[in-house]
Amino acid sequence: MSGYLVEDTRKVTTHRLREMKQQGKKIAMLTSYDYTMAKLVDEAGVDVILIGDSASNVMQGNSTTVPFTLDEMIIYGRSVVRAVKRSLVVCDMPFGTYQVNCTEGVKNAIRIMQETGCDCLKLEGGEEIIDTVKKILSAGIPVMGHLGLTPQSINKFGTFAVRAREESEAKKLVNDAHLLEEAGCCAIVLEKIPAVLAARVASELKIPIIGIGAGHEVDGQVLVIDDMLGMDLSFSPKFLRRYANLSEVITTAVGQYVADVKSVSFPNDSEQY
Repeated sequence: MSGYLVEDTRKVTTHRLREMKQQGKKIAMLTSYDYTMAKLVDEAGVDVILIGDSASNVMQGNSTTVPFTLDEMIIYGRSVVRAVKRSLVVCDMPFGTYQVNCTEGVKNAIRIMQETGCDCLKLEGGEEIIDTVKKILSAGIPVMGHLGLTPQSINKFGTFAVRAREESEAKKLVNDAHLLEEAGCCAIVLEKIPAVLAARVASELKIPIIGIGAGHEVDGQVLVIDDMLGMDLSFSPKFLRRYANLSEVITTAVGQYVADVKSVSFPNDSEQY
């Protein structure tokens, strides 16, 4: 494939994300964890690429994102950034890298920016981490928030069920969203919350709201690339739409390769020197 599958090939920035919201243009966001996939995703026209700590699950086989480390994030981050020309590249701050105190959070944020070359960082949480968010922003580093189901806190929640169904939690989420906007965040991801609540947040805030399992009345959507491409068919939440079944494609292709090797039909005369 050559060239981009979108007309506007300008580099996406945090400023452009806000412009897109103002113009009513939806934001398409996907995860990527390696050079090859990131290059394809970027050239296909995705606006934002998230180097998610979901790599802990899909790349390493962990059941949660908690074990994922700063050093591992930097390795994945570098690989993605090298491939991208157009997309805004956002990097998750792993669990434990910003929750201890502001100083530690800023130090780790600066290290990720310097060693990956990404455009922005994403942090999970609201009021509890707002001071750290402000300090990171004051260091000149763009921050994207993340509210609702926050996977790094899964041991506290004890379930992957929909968040903010209760009035008290919904009220806190709305308040946290406003705090993040007032602090200077460039956007917020809302994960697995009622669509009505997500629509309310998107209407009240001037910064883009990107949903995952948060309905369609937000400013954009994000999915994990491995999920939407059907790499693992065992994971099938209600909010997930599969755009391919690569699990079947890859298994079939590899199976054919094995058969060709064993039958000595690969390599043939034209495939050798």
